[in-house]
Amino acid sequence: MTIKHLVTHSGGFHADELLSSVVLTRLFPNAQILRTRDRQWITPAADKIIYDVGGDYDTAAQIFDHHQRPGPLRDDEQPYSSFGLIWAHYGRDYLAAMDVPAGDIEELHSQFDNKFVLPIDLLDNGAIEPSVAGPLSILTLPSLLGSLKPVFDDASPTADDDAFLAALPIARSFVEAKIRNYAAKARAHSIVLGAITNAGTSPILELPMGMPYRSALDDAEAEHMLFVINPRGDDWTLNGIKISNDTFEQRADLPAAWAGLTDVALEDASGVKGAKFCHNARFIAVAASREAILEMALIAVRELG
Repeated sequence: MTIKHLVTHSGGFHADELLSSVVLTRLFPNAQILRTRDRQWITPAADKIIYDVGGDYDTAAQIFDHHQRPGPLRDDEQPYSSFGLIWAHYGRDYLAAMDVPAGDIEELHSQFDNKFVLPIDLLDNGAIEPSVAGPLSILTLPSLLGSLKPVFDDASPTADDDAFLAALPIARSFVEAKIRNYAAKARAHSIVLGAITNAGTSPILELPMGMPYRSALDDAEAEHMLFVINPRGDDWTLNGIKISNDTFEQRADLPAAWAGLTDVALEDASGVKGAKFCHNARFIAVAASREAILEMALIAVRELG
């Protein structure tokens, strides 16, 4: 039977049912969102999906609540929120609806679950405290979405529902952007692996455009790679490779004599015609052509000894 209603609770909203609604409204765009605690509406039926309300978790009955005791747990016994339950059941269909290639869906489903959904689940259940984010706690996604709730003295009888519906496209933009980024990284991964193979033992990795490359370097165990070059618009860039995503420290820096120089001054310091810019922190340089940037990369390698 066609899903006609997406039913969640009334009153103040939280990140878990808002993000669940992002998934469900893409899969069932003609269904009406209904925010209520009316017993008739939160009783399962074939034409509705009930989430974050109803006191039960039953995929066959299409009800996805986590407030009952005992609440539903993941295989590792971490608690689900409604978002985790909806993602576990509908996430793969959602990724397909987002045009993620079939061969990437399982990996992206797991990746998004671990990095995006799980933190929402844990925070909603009190399994972690907002303070875990330290001074950035007010900038976490649940906090930002929560800031879209109506103010306490908004007397409108539809204030909560109006705020929920206004917050929904904002939440959607975050989810869809993250999915697009994960899908793009999956596409980049195979391109970078091919480029690593082509580079052989060279410490210089040449890519056809700017793209994420860190995970492919790690998977290929390409520890010998020191610099990355790629076109950017009419120019070419030379980038250092960070030791890890947790630091700005690089495997190798560009020559100190280039730091902060541009145009003629950089051409004179490097000896490369077409050199245009080197950042003062020596993690990126720009040149006018592939030949010029490759020459700069080779000089940078030689100066390392």
